[in-house]
Amino acid sequence: MALKTILSSSVHKLSNLIWPPRSLLSDKRVEHQGTIEAELWSELPFIAGPICFCCGVPMEGVFHPESLCGVCMAQPPAFDKARAVLAYDDLTRPLVLALKHGGRKDGVKLFAIWMAEITPNIDDLDLIVPVPAHWTRLFARGYNQAAWLAQALSKQCAKPWRPDVLIRQRKTGSQNGLSLKGRQRNVQGAFRVKGRLDGMKILLVDDVYTTGSTLEACAKVLKRAGANQICSVSLLRVCKPKTINDIDEPILEKLNA
Repeated sequence: MALKTILSSSVHKLSNLIWPPRSLLSDKRVEHQGTIEAELWSELPFIAGPICFCCGVPMEGVFHPESLCGVCMAQPPAFDKARAVLAYDDLTRPLVLALKHGGRKDGVKLFAIWMAEITPNIDDLDLIVPVPAHWTRLFARGYNQAAWLAQALSKQCAKPWRPDVLIRQRKTGSQNGLSLKGRQRNVQGAFRVKGRLDGMKILLVDDVYTTGSTLEACAKVLKRAGANQICSVSLLRVCKPKTINDIDEPILEKLNA
């Protein structure tokens, strides 16, 4: 056992010499992979304070823990709760872009720790399910970043995960430039469920919560398959807009690229 530990330590040190650990938010060298330098860590916009009890959007001047935002009051979503770790802004954008487009996995373990901390009713979950990518996207990119997050979260909270339960059966166009109704139509019929999920409590995992349209479409088919409760956790979410239709198109262009 001692020899194994020594060898593992030696390999780790050699690896760090060849591929020096870099910050998740900059090119600065850090002591360990998958970490962030202290000066940027202190600036991260963690979502805290009053939020909508359902969709998790920050709400100013609200103190009741079960208060709902205007959107959720007007049109209750199919999912039960959605939470996200960080607000999407110029500082946090590199986290998801490096994960989504760069295939950078060294931050996944840290992200899973963060996500586990804010996941609603995590001890009662039956199954963790990633938001799926269409097979053409998987073929082109080689991975699904939501599946990476789901797998790491499964390990972090000791709950089972399955990447094959929810299937994106139709390739969807960009949500860019679409109204709320247009975004909903864009993902309508895009997902299906493999098998039955009778009475199960499901946690949906994604990298970014932008408008909630994808989460809504996934939650609907999961509940039609018998799921009892659908919660969601994302690494980032767009928080600034007052309503879905106020989201700036440049933000959507970067996220949907």
